[in-house]
Amino acid sequence: MVGNWRGNRTNRGQREGHLTTVTVPAGAGVLGGRVLDPADQPLRHAEFTVADASGRELVGGGLDPFGSFMVTVPAGEYQVEVSADGYAPCLMNATVTEGELAPLGDVTLSVARPPALPGPGDWEIEPGHSSITFTARHIGLARVRGRFNTFAGVIRMAEHAERSAMHVVIDASSVDTNMRRRDEHLRSADFLDVARFPTLEFYSERFTHQGGSRWSVTGDLSLRGVTRTVGLDAEYLGIGNGMDGEVRAACRATAELRRDDFALNWQTVLTRGVGAIGPRIAIDLDVQIVPKT
Repeated sequence: MVGNWRGNRTNRGQREGHLTTVTVPAGAGVLGGRVLDPADQPLRHAEFTVADASGRELVGGGLDPFGSFMVTVPAGEYQVEVSADGYAPCLMNATVTEGELAPLGDVTLSVARPPALPGPGDWEIEPGHSSITFTARHIGLARVRGRFNTFAGVIRMAEHAERSAMHVVIDASSVDTNMRRRDEHLRSADFLDVARFPTLEFYSERFTHQGGSRWSVTGDLSLRGVTRTVGLDAEYLGIGNGMDGEVRAACRATAELRRDDFALNWQTVLTRGVGAIGPRIAIDLDVQIVPKT
């Protein structure tokens, strides 16, 4: 078990496992607990998951304003994991008896040691192990997913990581949604207008550590001749060696763009006033970087 389970703070009825105010279905019981930081304060942003004996996740979610959770599950044996950004997760076993409360008590998470950062110097995106993908809503129902197949970027890591900078260039014509006709439309003047604006560019000098492995990166995105400030929510995954022995680091990041902000205003309205394309585009990045040679 990672973390510290300090036992139960319960009244007599809870110690005996009786439920006096909660009605549960036949064959079920209740599992609950409270998550604290090392200063005994509720970790409201923590999350929990409950898995059965085979490891299949049954239920999970966030906590209430007091850092507590309580769920009804079938009687049986379970593994409960609680986690929070910047803290080491805690894994516990629990037995739930029909009609009774299985209290986990107060679970204190310890502060996690953040992964080592890349050393100072220039690092470049390694395209073979990186991806830039996007998702857009289609006719208010399904999602269309795509990617850019050609891109390059450099991150200049500073001695103090918050002073680092990055520059990414994306080939707009490499947009790929696995449908030729749609991709041709995306390259046209209705959308990316690649004949006039062959690249998308992102430049940032604002790296902010949010705690643990979480970072925010704020910069300027130039798309279709329009530049707007965009924030990336990033998770730094650490540094290691690839199969070729080369040192590399990895991270994931997400962002959300509004089409109107970049003059991507083309739209067809279907019957009942439903637009063919949603107003927002979700961006997902999986990036590995290697020292620039």
